[in-house]
This record gives sequence, C-alpha cells and structure tokens, in this order.
Amino acid sequence: MESRTLQLLEFPKVLDHLARFAHSVPGRNACLAIGPVADAQSQAELAELLDQFIAFRRESGFALAGFEDLGGLLAFAKGAESILDLDACFALAETLGLARSAREAVRGYSERPWAQLLGLALGCPWPELTWAGLRRCMGADGRLKDESSPELFTVRQEIRRINQTCTKKVKDFLQKENLSAFLQDDFMTVSSDRYVLPLKTNFKGRLQGIIHDYSQTGETCYFEPMFLVDLNNELQGLRREEREAERAVLRMLTDLVRREMDAVQGVFRFLVQYDVLQAKYALAEALGGRPLRADQGKGLHLRNARHPLLVLGGDPVVPIDISLTGDEYALIVSGGNAGGKTVCLKTLGLLSAMVLAGLPVSVDEGSVMPFWEKIFAFLGDEQSIEAHLSTFTAQIRSLASIWERIDECTLIILDEFGAGTDPAQGAALAQAVVDSLMERKARVAVATHFPALKVYGMSREGVRSASVLFDPKSKKPLYKLAYDQVGTSLALDVAREHGLPAEIVSRAEQYLLLEGQDTSRLMDRLNTVAVEKEKELEALRRERRILVEKESRLKERFEQERRKLLQNVQTESQRIVREWQEGKVSRKKVQQDLAELRRQLAAPEAGLEERELTFEDIQPGMSVHYAVWNKRGRVLEKDTRRRQVKIDLSGVSLWADAKDITVAAQAGRGASSPVRQTPSELAAEPGFTLSLDLRGQRSDVAIGELSRFLDQAILRGAKGVEVIHGRGTGALRKEVHEFLRRFPVVQSFRLASEEEGGDGKTLVEIK
Repeated sequence: MESRTLQLLEFPKVLDHLARFAHSVPGRNACLAIGPVADAQSQAELAELLDQFIAFRRESGFALAGFEDLGGLLAFAKGAESILDLDACFALAETLGLARSAREAVRGYSERPWAQLLGLALGCPWPELTWAGLRRCMGADGRLKDESSPELFTVRQEIRRINQTCTKKVKDFLQKENLSAFLQDDFMTVSSDRYVLPLKTNFKGRLQGIIHDYSQTGETCYFEPMFLVDLNNELQGLRREEREAERAVLRMLTDLVRREMDAVQGVFRFLVQYDVLQAKYALAEALGGRPLRADQGKGLHLRNARHPLLVLGGDPVVPIDISLTGDEYALIVSGGNAGGKTVCLKTLGLLSAMVLAGLPVSVDEGSVMPFWEKIFAFLGDEQSIEAHLSTFTAQIRSLASIWERIDECTLIILDEFGAGTDPAQGAALAQAVVDSLMERKARVAVATHFPALKVYGMSREGVRSASVLFDPKSKKPLYKLAYDQVGTSLALDVAREHGLPAEIVSRAEQYLLLEGQDTSRLMDRLNTVAVEKEKELEALRRERRILVEKESRLKERFEQERRKLLQNVQTESQRIVREWQEGKVSRKKVQQDLAELRRQLAAPEAGLEERELTFEDIQPGMSVHYAVWNKRGRVLEKDTRRRQVKIDLSGVSLWADAKDITVAAQAGRGASSPVRQTPSELAAEPGFTLSLDLRGQRSDVAIGELSRFLDQAILRGAKGVEVIHGRGTGALRKEVHEFLRRFPVVQSFRLASEEEGGDGKTLVEIK
C-alpha cells in the first residue's frame, strides 16, 4: 500500500498510540513497523491470533513486564571469540525467565481452541542448555554464583577468609592502640581494591603505613597500615584469580548461547510478538474495539464506526454506520460543510488500513469488511507550488498514476474530487471516474458538493447516496449519516455561523434567488425528514434490543423452570420406586403415583404438534411420539405380520400398535432428538412386552442391567419381557437363565422359537 495514502489517512499516528502501549523498546519498534498485509490469508491469521490473545488475556490476566533489547547482544555473541559480560548474561537470564513465564501461562490453556496462540508460544524450541547454565550461574543480584565453577568457589572462599582476617586484625589494632579518635569512621573500607582505614587527615603522621587516596573534602585519607600490606598483596592475587575464573564461566555461557542461537533468537522474537499483542489488546480496550476479519465475499458494513484518533484523543465521537451491500460499489456522501463528510471517508479508509494490518478497530460486533489489497486516498489540498501543480491537476495526476493498478480488490476514497475546476465539468469528470471505477468492480467512497453528483448518487444503479445531518432548528451538525438521502451544502449558514458579515451573507442569498438556484427550503425539508427518520430508526433499534434481551431472559427462566420441574419429577419418581422396593406401598399405588407424575409432565410437553401415521408411513429410524406414554422415541423395526412397530424410548424397547404412534415436532428441538427420561418416569401400561438387549456386555454388567430392567417392567405392569443375549459361546445366556431362576417375580422363561428370534433370545413371563 502506498505510504502517501497511509500518511493521508494518519495511519502512523495510530501506530504511535499503539507503540505507547508496548512494554519494551523492541516491542515499540515492532509496533511502529506494522503495516497492511498483502493477502487475505495473512490478514485472517492476524485477526484470529489477536482474537485468541484477547480471550486468553481476559481469562488469564497474565501480563508481560518490560524486557531488554537482545538484538545487539545476540549479534555480538555470534562472534567466535566474543565473550558476554555479566550485564549481558544477567539481561539474557531475565529475558528468558520472562519468556518462560509467558510460555507456561499460555501452555495452561492448551485445551482451548487457540491453535495460533499456542503455536506462537510453543512453536519455537526452548534453549534448554542456555537456560540451565544461566540459572545455575547467575545470581539474583546480577553476579556469578560461587557454585558456577569449582575454581570460582575456591577463590571466593579464600577472599572471604582474607576479609575476616583483615577485619579481626584492624579491630584488635584499634582496641590495643586506642585509635578510634583518629578515625573518620569506625570501620574498614576499600580503596584502590585494598582494605584501608578512613583516617582523619591531621593524624596521618602518627601511624606507619601507606596513604592511597583522599576524600573530596580532604578531611579523610585512606590509610593502609603496615600490618595489612601483606594481606592486601595476597588479596590482589586472589582477585586476579577470581576474574579469570569468572571469565571462564562467562566464556562457557557464551558458548552455550552461540550453540543454541536459533532457539534463543526464536524465544526473543516470541517475546517481541507477545509484547505487540499486549499493545494491540490495550489498543482494543482503549478503542472499545475488536479484531475484524476481512472477507472478499461479503459487503461492507461498519456498525457504529468511530474514528480511532478521535477516540484515542478523548474527543466526543458520534458513531456512524458505513454500509454498502454486495451489489453496491460506490457511496456518495453529501451535505453541509463541517458536517463530517471528510471524517466519514477518513474513518472508512483508516479502519480499512487497520484491519489489513491486523489491528483492532473501533466498530461494534457484527461489522464486516471486504479484503482490499490496495487503498488509495485523495484527501485535502494536494497542490504543489514547487511542482507547478494546482489542486485539480494534482488530483488528476495522482489518479492517473495508479489507474492501471485498480481492480476489484481496491478501495478508492475521493474527497471533493474535481472541485478545483469548472463545477459542471468537474461534476461530469467525477461521474465518469466513478463509472469507470465501478466497471473495474472497485469500491469507491466520494464526498461532494456537486448537485449533479448528488443526483447521480440517487439515480445510478450500484451507487448509494448518503447525507450528513444537521439539526433543523439550530443548523448545527449532528455528525450522523442518513442513507438514500442527499444534503445541501449549507454554505451560507456555515459562513454566518463562523462570523462572515451579515450584509455579505444577505447579498449571497439575493444572488441565489436571482439565479433561481435556491433549493435550501427543499433541502431543509429533506434534512428534517431524514433526521426524523433516523430518530425513529434509533428508537426501533433500542426497542428491538429491549425485546431481544427480554426474550433471552424469558428463555433462560423457562429453561430453569423446566430443569427444576424435571428434577422434582425425577426425585419424586425415585422416591416412589424406593418405597415400593422397601415394601412400603403396593404395586397398584406405585402405578397410580407414576401416572400422576406423567400428568404433571403433560404441560411442559404440550408444545408437541402431532400428525397421525399409517403403518405404511412408519419407517425404521423415524422419530415418533408414543401417545400411550406421552414420550418420544425412535423406530427400530416393523413387524408386518403383526402390524406392530418396535420403538426405542430412551433405552427401553417395546412393540406398539401403529395407531398409538404419531410424528412429533417440539418447538425449539429437532424431531430427531427424543426427550431423555429415566425408566421410573414412564407410566405403567399392562399388556405390552418390553425388550432388553444385553449383547456385547460383561456378565456382571448385564445381570445388573437385567435386574433394573425387570424392576421397571414390573412397575409398568408388563406380563412378559424379551431378553436378547445373543448366541455366542452361550456363557451370557447361562448367566441370564441362572439369574431368572432366582428372581422371585419370574413365573417362567424359555428360549424363543426361530420365528421369534431363536436361542439368542429368552422370553420371560412375569407373575
């Protein structure tokens, strides 16, 4: 995209705001280098990544602190003889620690569908050796730990011994000679890397020793007593050994960094990208915006669009809708000066550039935008005295220079195009330009004062007209956009508002009347109608939002009450079954209680719309409503000879007559989704044969299922049941028969005949 267009749209100012939200220097530099991408796939990936990061940030609350720029450090470390110093190693350790914290924070959400964010955080290899070496060697104070190497440990132990010896000797000497009054401070210090005493200058001739330095005031001299000379000499040798040991450790750490350079650089790039994402998140919060995916297959609809720089500047912003349907290619914006036409065009252009750059934009949810590979803007006065170009000539030359690059993936923004020449010719040229742009399928937004172009916008197919609105009484701009409407320029009202002498404005009005071009009354009327229309539309939108919220609350309340009712019925049915099992109530009483529960459920299920079926209409797999139990189920098979249908009611199978089956469709649910019910919720219905399929189950599981199934069959008043155990090895059949012999309410059982299913099924008669 042309840098000229980005400058005109003030895109760099947005990047400046973005960079202020970054926490690190490399993050700020990366923010300033952001630009629109060249293809739709890259834009979609940027939008998706930001969308995932915003969700992650809001849920986790994890924020990355600032970190050092490792660019120069890593470039230096690539040299074969280079050795990183302590500050560099400490900065690298701190930075890797931040990266590890960020990686672990993202890893904690690995179950979420955030593939791009996880790929960014975990996609690069971790420099294990470098990280382990830095953790082992670097202390929290930025110095090497004693344990970094055996040599360093030994020499530092000796240095500490020297320090203790010197301290003891100085203390004994001061006490013995009673010299406390000679000292400026009652402690030992270091000067020129040697242990010395801060002696008052006027006492320096009273003791034997070496003076190394004086304080700035001259009142203190740093005096080395003779008894410390040998110890200090030994200390100097140890300091040299310490530096050599530290250098060896730093060389080792640098070698590790050099060996894992690609991984270290990858982790650093991740940190920079994370910081940029943090800045984008902060920008989204400041704008009240969101990432937007550009889709070439859709039209343009920016809901409640706000100019980003006005929002970030704290100025009051009136949101506008910018809309073009899929078969509309041009938007002609008219209306009075200072009414917001140019701001509307700049908002469209700047938001488009931000979308292409993967930045959040200040629009509401539901906004859509096509993907534009190219955006060209012609805004303001482009005249150039040095180049001998007038405004009109500059516009023509700029348009001619990009004409061959315009195609269906192009957005053109024209502010007062053709205004620098004869109005009639300028308007004709502007119409011809819009026509030609539309032939190339480019989208174009135009702000104009030309009456001919306003008429063109209302009459040309594929063009939509809009007007900025003014208050009908005060003539103050409302900064709102009314579609399918043209507006007057209000030049005389604006001139009067901004202090032009009244006699000049009055003469201008007379000239308009003489020329017969005063259409202000008509335009005022149209503006008034448009303002009233916008108020009515806004009221309808508010009412719609209220109704949607009310509907949502009612649905939520209904669902809560439905769940509560089902839970109560379930609890009650379980109580009834438990009392029957404990012998507290009779079977007849249980049947009556369950029937009463079924009547309680009839009200929530009254929304079923039923249609009777003939036996021929019923097909296996069909979802049906079984009227006897007032439940929904699925057809398993048909018995043509008996003219019965086998249906599955949430795991319970039974044969039923076709007359008891209807097609059911429940509001809010698909007909193919039967209502889930527990067996105890089914009312008793004597005379039917229930079926249980145990094939493929372990014997202990199968016997448990069979026990519960027989209890349910007794509650329903069934006289017989079918138990399908399959042929197989016969082991399951044997276990079933053994259980049936012991079950008290089983009167008899037998294997089914070949017509009934063969020895893979057992028919049970219940007392």
